[in-house]
Amino acid sequence: MRRYSACIEWLFAEEGDSIPDRIRRTHTGGLTAVEFWRWTDKDLDAVEAALDETDLEVTSLVAEPMIALTDAANRQAWLAGLAESVAVARRLGAPVLIAQAGDDLAGFSREEQRRALTETLKVGADILKGSGVRLGVEPLNTRIDHIGYFLDSTREGLDIVDDVARPEIGIVYDIYHSAVMGERTEDVLKDRLDRVFHVHVADHPGRNEPGSGGIDLSHRLNWIFANGYDGAVGLEYRPIRPCADAVRAAIASLDG
Repeated sequence: MRRYSACIEWLFAEEGDSIPDRIRRTHTGGLTAVEFWRWTDKDLDAVEAALDETDLEVTSLVAEPMIALTDAANRQAWLAGLAESVAVARRLGAPVLIAQAGDDLAGFSREEQRRALTETLKVGADILKGSGVRLGVEPLNTRIDHIGYFLDSTREGLDIVDDVARPEIGIVYDIYHSAVMGERTEDVLKDRLDRVFHVHVADHPGRNEPGSGGIDLSHRLNWIFANGYDGAVGLEYRPIRPCADAVRAAIASLDG
């Protein structure tokens, strides 16, 4: 049975509402898990109470601060934030923290930036060790949504994970970002699916709900699960129709 996680930054969201309200609507909508981005802008006591009330799981949240790991000067600040993020993830029962590499920095070669990123992740692995929380670095597309981002290749992301060589460090594989970059899932993940800690989906164009665009999301997900992935699938898309029926229809299109 696949586990789908609603990204409540966008799903089950109404103008002016609260994250705990979205957790409750996710539960009413029939899902069993949520995820969100930053934790520093959330009322964690209220979030925890809503999770206890609904018995929903948190599959992932972002490791803060969101600063460039491509800049070695940011290392100590990010590592201090990672320790706090691990504590929050453990409090909420989230098994995965999501990290972004940061921008491709002017004045530094790609080799220098990759070295800074890799070394920071190696030290970060020591903070994660024994916590039950793992960190997934997320490649993002640089053609539409994240122009100027350093890491837009799934293969390079996996190469960095292999360079770090720690079980605490993997990637988040976002099918939308990968497809926008022209990647084929079975090519870029072949023989390295065990490094994928979390999966995101959205369709293209528009980054809207599955079934609204042209990405072969069902085929790609079927391959991922057939080859051993057993984690959650995050529904991280901008809904055209923000209702529970539309979310269930999106899931049905993924399972089809």
